[in-house]
Amino acid sequence: MKNNSTTAAPTAEQRNTQQATIYRILLAVSFVHLFNDSIQAVIPAIFPILKDNLLLSFAQIGWISFALNVTSSVIQPVIGYAADRKPRPILLPLGMCCTFAGVFLLAYANNYVLVLFSVVLVGFGSAAFHPEGMRVAHMAAGLRKGLSQSIFQVGGNAGQSLGPMLTKWIFIPFGQIGALGFTIVAAAGIAVQTYVARWYREMLDSGYTFRKKTAAKLMDPARRKSIRNATIILVFLVFVRSWYGASIGSYYAFYLMDKYRMSLDSAQVYIFMYLAAGAVGTFFGGPLADRFGRRNLILFSMVGTVPFALALPFVSHFWAAVLLLIGGFVLLSSFSVTVIYAQMLYPGNIGTVSGLITGLAFGLGGIGSLVIGNLIDVIGITKVFVACGFLPLLGLLALLLPGDNKLEEWAAE
Repeated sequence: MKNNSTTAAPTAEQRNTQQATIYRILLAVSFVHLFNDSIQAVIPAIFPILKDNLLLSFAQIGWISFALNVTSSVIQPVIGYAADRKPRPILLPLGMCCTFAGVFLLAYANNYVLVLFSVVLVGFGSAAFHPEGMRVAHMAAGLRKGLSQSIFQVGGNAGQSLGPMLTKWIFIPFGQIGALGFTIVAAAGIAVQTYVARWYREMLDSGYTFRKKTAAKLMDPARRKSIRNATIILVFLVFVRSWYGASIGSYYAFYLMDKYRMSLDSAQVYIFMYLAAGAVGTFFGGPLADRFGRRNLILFSMVGTVPFALALPFVSHFWAAVLLLIGGFVLLSSFSVTVIYAQMLYPGNIGTVSGLITGLAFGLGGIGSLVIGNLIDVIGITKVFVACGFLPLLGLLALLLPGDNKLEEWAAE
């Protein structure tokens, strides 16, 4: 009996490092990530339709994108911080219910204010999903944290890549009312989230805890400063990546229509290729980072995009497709890696890290979308895309991030 009692006590704590990878939960939460982000992709996908229906300017389109990103981003770190202290599995289905309401209203929105309100609801739903979804992915990962992050994130990027095809297959033939079909996707998400939330609650009730650094208060001041500086740089790099991504996802279709006289549905195929290549890059980014180092992969993904981004405004439509495929793969190969890097900076604070990296930083990217829209109205779309090509150069700041060996050294102490 004595031996049983001494071994039972550490069981819950040891689950963090000994549990098997639970693929059914990882796949479930990844599919919900796909559902969530495909619905988010509805917003930029419907921009051309809204622009014509409501006679919007590029600046007003930028405000819609800003409302979506900022609503999601400002709330995400708060929810993540709260979840790290008191997990709330119920937020998973409730968040998708909010998304359901937002996409339903969007289908019938007949004025600019109602469009903004529906977009805000979708943003709330996304904010509720991501921190807790990240914690579920971490919980179900077992020892395979990198793989679990790739599975979780590739679902979201695959969902985002569907946006251009949604325009081609749904919004061009059916118009704004086509958004109503995504209530079915949201309903499916609610069902899957209910299943995941039940498993999440069972794991918490059985004693699962997320590992935290017990000596955080005794951390060396120099290391604390290094972690703070690394966090600022990492958030800024994700901000820049999101800003460049916003220029492609929200406005490049208009550029193709303006420069090459493409039809809207043809232009959407180019955006799809960029985002789909990014989803593939997200999946392979984790293994590449394991081989070549996380900081090196983050640096390469940004700086390696520069030649493709700079050449993009000056090539033919054929080479534009080639550059979008390569550039999308390279740039988004660091998508999951930045999250893993942040988790190594703050062990145990999974929800907060999720809110910071996938929330706040992307919200700052929404500011970029707003700025880009206003600049297009003022100086023209061609000059804006030439200027945006220089953005990935800021990835050189990754050289200031601590290397993988330093992160592992900190984790071992």
